[in-house]
Amino acid sequence: MSVATLPGIRGKLSESAPLSPLVWFKSGGPAHTLVEPADIDDLSAFLAALDPGTPVMALGLGSNMIIRDGGFPGVVVRLGKPFAKVEALGDHALRCGGGASGILVSSTARDARVSGLEFLRSIPGTVGGFVRMNGGAYGRETSEILVECDVVLRSGERRTMARDELAYSYRHSELPPQATVVSATFRGQPGDPAAIQAEMDRIAAAREASQPLRSRTGGSTFKNPPGHKAWALIDAAGCRGLTLGGAQVSDKHCNFLLNLGNATSADIEALGEEVRARVLAHSGISLEWEIQRVGVA
Repeated sequence: MSVATLPGIRGKLSESAPLSPLVWFKSGGPAHTLVEPADIDDLSAFLAALDPGTPVMALGLGSNMIIRDGGFPGVVVRLGKPFAKVEALGDHALRCGGGASGILVSSTARDARVSGLEFLRSIPGTVGGFVRMNGGAYGRETSEILVECDVVLRSGERRTMARDELAYSYRHSELPPQATVVSATFRGQPGDPAAIQAEMDRIAAAREASQPLRSRTGGSTFKNPPGHKAWALIDAAGCRGLTLGGAQVSDKHCNFLLNLGNATSADIEALGEEVRARVLAHSGISLEWEIQRVGVA
């Protein structure tokens, strides 16, 4: 597969594109092909004409992802500025592009006097990732605010999916494999902008106090098992500050892994597996990865 054999696109297409600058861990290999479509029609036509055997993956802010050191052997779709718009629809609803950040969504909601979306302020990702993973924080989840989403399937077909079709559970949805979320409609409740901003400030302060925000990290590493907090299980197993190669379990928040500067993705993933093994030995509980691990080793 080379540019010469790929379908045409009005947006940007790059071969052997480095992905490490695009993910929070700043590690991992390149994408065989990186595509930044000009709009939904551009993405749909490209995927429809692409060899069906070519794997496709959507990439947002890269905050909850390990790209393995061998890179991704297919097409990575990155939604840029054309997909980062947010507009108020009335009836306390917002239509949000799949590439829009949580900060932009929550700020637009505030200005539109819509409450209930403040928690998105604290999730380092984009709308597409929130919808796919049922992103949540501070007691709220995307499933509580989603009305519907528009996706482009791997075949290039466009489809609108209602919330119930996604069969949401904790940090999981039944979004079709290799689908790209291009927009979503969220609904909140009427609210006062000052009160909404105060809640956003409270959430931001809590996050600043408890998480290693200025580090190379992937965010929350493991899902919270029923009845437990992953960080507490990791701490109890003696893993706070544990290192492997250039990777470390954060001293500030044990459910965050860090790239200390020169970690490979293999270091980071191996450290995560070591943490899982120690927690299982200590508590009998098997931690489940929340961070996506993609590509080839």
